[in-house]
Amino acid sequence: MHEISELVQRKEQILQWAREAIETESTAVADLTRFLDHQLVDVINCILSAKGRVVITGIGKSAAIATKIVATLNSTGTPAIFMHAADAVHGDLGIVQKDDVVICISKSGNTPEVKALVPLLKRGDNPLIGIVADLNSFLAERSDMVLHTPVAEEACPNNLAPTTSTTVQLVMGDALAVCLLKARGFSSSDFARYHPGGSLGKKLYLTLGDIVALNDKPSVSKDARITDVILEISAKRLGATVVQKGNELVGVITDGDIRRMLSGGKNMNELKASDIMNSQPITLDAGTLAVEAAKVMSEKKISQIIVLENNSYAGMVHIHDLNKEGILS
Repeated sequence: MHEISELVQRKEQILQWAREAIETESTAVADLTRFLDHQLVDVINCILSAKGRVVITGIGKSAAIATKIVATLNSTGTPAIFMHAADAVHGDLGIVQKDDVVICISKSGNTPEVKALVPLLKRGDNPLIGIVADLNSFLAERSDMVLHTPVAEEACPNNLAPTTSTTVQLVMGDALAVCLLKARGFSSSDFARYHPGGSLGKKLYLTLGDIVALNDKPSVSKDARITDVILEISAKRLGATVVQKGNELVGVITDGDIRRMLSGGKNMNELKASDIMNSQPITLDAGTLAVEAAKVMSEKKISQIIVLENNSYAGMVHIHDLNKEGILS
């Protein structure tokens, strides 16, 4: 019992440590808004007017934050590239081109690598933006513009490991990216162009027509026997089949309709497709975004959607197709 008691206490201690770390960082993030001033506006205008890219540099954990900000900027319409501060003085300084804007990230602004790099950057005409906690630092005093990211303390109990400081840097980078994408009028369709491979992009560009082209096209005539209906549903593996009169779509039969018919005790040998079909099937155009189709299917509580192209039957999409494409996640 004594060991169990100690284990419970240990669990509570760990949870308390986690709460304290999160509270320390969340307080610093909330306080960051108090340090925003006209220099943020100057930075945004500088980047918007630049003909080149945004080159972001840093050392240590700040370098890791720099790479994330670069990725965010690139994916939201602002060309950016990372340059490691230590590597810059050993040949990588050539990354910086004449029309680029440079952002240097450092908590102290006084690391040896930053002190070596900043004078080299100042030889060119590239605007230098410092993201720094100490306004009296080497970096802050030599930057053309400064985004102040102060922290009262790190979440690290020794106040040493970069924790709160890197979180605040990251949030400032996100704020930059959001301001820039809004200023550029960056739309969801623009986002899709930069994210064609992931589920986020698919939600913005994948249509029912893209999916239905990969599926079989279940169909029976209105006079088809029920056994033929069952065979068609089973063969096409979409859990349903449309019912047609010639080329005209007149209904749909799902595997649920088959089960209800059988449980109703009716003699299926005496029935035809037209006797059990739903004569008001739900349809969507092939150009409908898959994410919109998912909403319709959820609202209507259906597992299949009939797809039309130029008002003609193009095929059927199952809810599993949307899940496979990551649309439902």
